[in-house]
Amino acid sequence: MSTDEAKPALWTRDFILACLANLAVFTGFQMLMPTMPLYIEFLGGRETIMGVVTGVFTLSAVGIRPFVGWALDALGRKAVFLFGLAVFVLSAISYAWAPSIGVLLGIRVLHGLGWGCSTTAASTIAADVIPRARLGEGMGFFGLAGTVAMAVAPALGLFIIHRSGFTALFATSASLALVALALAAAIRYTRYHTLPARQARDPVAWSAARPAFFEPRAVRPAVVMLLCNTTYGAIVTFLALYALQRGIINIGPFFTVYAATLAVTRPLAGALIDRRGYDAAVIPGLTAVALTMFALSRAATLPTFLVAAVLGGIGFGAVGPAMQALAVHGLPPYRRGAANSTYYIGFDLGIGLGAIAWGAVSQAIGYPGMYLTAVIPAVLALVAYLVIGRRTVSP
Repeated sequence: MSTDEAKPALWTRDFILACLANLAVFTGFQMLMPTMPLYIEFLGGRETIMGVVTGVFTLSAVGIRPFVGWALDALGRKAVFLFGLAVFVLSAISYAWAPSIGVLLGIRVLHGLGWGCSTTAASTIAADVIPRARLGEGMGFFGLAGTVAMAVAPALGLFIIHRSGFTALFATSASLALVALALAAAIRYTRYHTLPARQARDPVAWSAARPAFFEPRAVRPAVVMLLCNTTYGAIVTFLALYALQRGIINIGPFFTVYAATLAVTRPLAGALIDRRGYDAAVIPGLTAVALTMFALSRAATLPTFLVAAVLGGIGFGAVGPAMQALAVHGLPPYRRGAANSTYYIGFDLGIGLGAIAWGAVSQAIGYPGMYLTAVIPAVLALVAYLVIGRRTVSP
């Protein structure tokens, strides 16, 4: 029997349902990213309010994640996942009825809670149904949902508001989350939080295995993603403005090339992790992230920007599935919820803190200097990966 034939099946019914649910909810989320500032302007808000609206969403998602991790391990996956998606549906449709910025801020807090619940739960469920021998590959494919959504949803959201208005936009976003809810309800869940009887009778074993708000073994990937996503914050927040300074009116091809490279890299990097271990993907990936920032600091023409896009797709495409798999690697099922919440706290904080920090840096030394400075957190991410909790982790 060949090695491929001996591999356990990855594309099971439950894994496909989890991937499709993740795709639906990510699409519903990403279509609001470029359109929410336009809606804030429609309600009479100014630029400063746009930052606050983004900030309260991020803080809400980060704040709920430790409790979600505990609930996933203590109460089970299904209830938490369905609850998070239901809150997402309610929040998305409620935007259409927001009479003021104040009410909109309240809805954003609620939406952040739903987002924090649903994404933490989805990753934990994926880790449950992916065979251990194909964890890296499975996480690579699972993460493609965000990549595909990032490539198509923003343009879709803008098209809807120009064609049919904001009410249609929010109804579409809520409908996609409702589709995710239906798909999630069809997944066959296992009550992984229930300990084996022998361990349940052992006070020491129960103390070590009881559900927690935080997973120490996920600190390493969380710190790596915090630093790595700090650099990504410089791309998503300021790249369009930087390109205009360089005389490039439409920087859209950058994101197209980036998304295409990311889509190819993620599953390949995941399979590489399963065969060769985490170092084989993470060390070259973080090196590519650092080179991306250096290339952007020197970019003056569209072809140079596109080279940076390819490097970024390779770098983030390799590091993402590796860190997501590493967060739950070797953990018993009843600690995966806490592990995923710990991982996502670092993930969210990196993007949020990066967007804030790079604004001050760019104002002080300009965009080229900012991107050159962004090499530093990428290098620190590599150092953190090599130093924090360093131990041999077999695929």
